Amino acid sequence: MEPQCSYHYMSYAETGYFSQLIADYESGSEHLRDFYVYTPDDKGIADAVTKRSHYHINRKLLVETLLRQYEGLETDELVKANIASLADEHTFTVTTAHQPNLLTGYLYFVYKIIHAIKLAEQLNDKYIDRKFVPVYYMGSEDNDLAELGTFRFRGEKYVWDGAGQQGAVGRMSTTGLQPLLARLLHDFGPPGIDCDNLTDVIKEAYGKKRTIGEATRYLVNELFGRYGLVVIDPDDRELKRTFIPVMEDDLMKGSAAPIVSEQTVKLTERYNAQAYPRPINLFYLHDQLRERIEKQGEHWIVINTDISFSQDELIKELYQFPERFSPNVVLRGLYQSTILPDVAFIGGGAEVAYWFQLKTLFEYYHVPYPVILQRQSVLWIREREHRLREQCALSVQEIFTETAALEKRLVTGAAGATIDTSAEKTAIEAIMQQLRTRAIAVDKTLAAATDAVIARMERQLANLDKKMLRAEKKKHDVALARIYRLREKLFPNDSLQERIENFAEYYLENGPAFFDIIKNGIQPLGGPFLIIEK
Repeated sequence: MEPQCSYHYMSYAETGYFSQLIADYESGSEHLRDFYVYTPDDKGIADAVTKRSHYHINRKLLVETLLRQYEGLETDELVKANIASLADEHTFTVTTAHQPNLLTGYLYFVYKIIHAIKLAEQLNDKYIDRKFVPVYYMGSEDNDLAELGTFRFRGEKYVWDGAGQQGAVGRMSTTGLQPLLARLLHDFGPPGIDCDNLTDVIKEAYGKKRTIGEATRYLVNELFGRYGLVVIDPDDRELKRTFIPVMEDDLMKGSAAPIVSEQTVKLTERYNAQAYPRPINLFYLHDQLRERIEKQGEHWIVINTDISFSQDELIKELYQFPERFSPNVVLRGLYQSTILPDVAFIGGGAEVAYWFQLKTLFEYYHVPYPVILQRQSVLWIREREHRLREQCALSVQEIFTETAALEKRLVTGAAGATIDTSAEKTAIEAIMQQLRTRAIAVDKTLAAATDAVIARMERQLANLDKKMLRAEKKKHDVALARIYRLREKLFPNDSLQERIENFAEYYLENGPAFFDIIKNGIQPLGGPFLIIEK
């Protein structure tokens, strides 16, 4: 039975944890209107579907690739049906993307996927003559092991060093993960069917699957297959073959750099950019290598290696081994929309920002640009934090207030006018200004000396305020301790919970219902920040 929960919503701007760009996108600000194609609403989806209907992709190849990637994997009938449906021109995808973080990394990995699932379900209910498939696009070619190999569980940090491996993390062998997993599973609990099931899934994923990419596909399929989620790994020879024209253009002409740079300049007039194009926006990917390609003179070199190509050699390499070329952030979205019939893309704040830099690039290559949706962020307030919040007499909205402000409000509110010295300060300031005027009247050179006296007085008054505040705080040690504990639980390291914690901790408490609870609260089209309280 699904636990009883209440749902609360806040705008992203109200939380204080999101950029101005996200706040403006949420409010529909005209400052951003030139950076995306479709509005993040029902009309935008309808327009994107119409546009996509006229752009054909190699659906036969897409289905064949997915069937090959899922070979040997037990899948839900809904997943099988969704993969088969992608052969039909009336089927579209709702996609979210993320790297294959170890054990999914952070909570927002899960929230992204559930957002995609909920939107696809909603669209399937609305469009009788269309079908929408939720897709997790695995960023398996990312080589940032420091990021992808780290996660936290119940406050403890787990780090995998890759056992000396380098290159694309998705291609790395799972060999060497066992000591870390043994330490993690030792701390699992409470005992029960949910603990046993998750333990078995983790052991199968990282103990028996050959690579991190395969392990991630298995894990995500086990967790979300019942919703029909389809996982695609774009690190595929035949899929990349369809992207050869763009990769060749980037290698030979460097078309992307000036196009994206111009859009970036416009965006940075008001907001921060998240991606910066290079003359060549491809990595060379081979064995345990993923390094940038640069042109030097008449040759193309792979930096930090002795690999070098003439023009003819490079073109031959591209056509014979397209899997050896890996798009960077500037070309990745274009590649995604080339192989998938996307009508919507769901991403975090940084992803939304860099997709806004790509609109004109999509136009240049005549690839349909999807509806861009800010993934719905979630704060999970468990029962013990709920009780703590009530003890602190804080509303759901008030818990987003910074700790120092809550502290000050409690102390000054309880003390009333006792420690409010503003009236006295005003009176003293008036007297000091009168003395300054009289001193200058006696001798103008006394102005500096008088200002110094006033400055010392202001410092002394400020110190007195601090001492009075500290004294008052001592009277509220218990109440303040509750506030500190609540804020640390909900905003660890003064960050959003979803950027620090891992899903396993919540799954062990709620089982698969954890995902259902989140899905019930998600508002997939322009939904605000979601707070779930048990």
